Amino acid sequence: MKIQQISLFLENKPGQLTEPCRILAKEGINIRTLSLADTQEFGILRLIVSDSGKAAGILEGAGYVVKVTEVVAIEVPDRPGGLTGVLELFESSEVNIEYMYAFTFGRSGRAILIFRFDNPDAAIARLQAAGINVVGDVELATSP
Repeated sequence: MKIQQISLFLENKPGQLTEPCRILAKEGINIRTLSLADTQEFGILRLIVSDSGKAAGILEGAGYVVKVTEVVAIEVPDRPGGLTGVLELFESSEVNIEYMYAFTFGRSGRAILIFRFDNPDAAIARLQAAGINVVGDVELATSP
């Protein structure tokens, strides 16, 4: 199961993060999680939202450069070594992890990891073969 992530390119200066969040809120789009990475001049805001298609269209209409990519979300134990066990699955594989971020989402003792893989289908197969729960949009939307 792959989910849609929206990436926005923002100038790296005060106040630039507020407006896209305001636009999404006004349109009733919930931000499930986000990650912000920066360079000296620009930032990349990565978002998992309740309606990625609508959000992308609205943000593009507001003048933002928007990219929609497929990412993979998994559920792991929220404990020391939870991430390490997942990373070891890819240590000797041909699947590359381009980037990742994480968040907890209300299930006791569980966390969600969001991965951008160079080959998401192969990554999903490897994860599922190891018994790791690959999370879809519906699970993210219904999490407490």
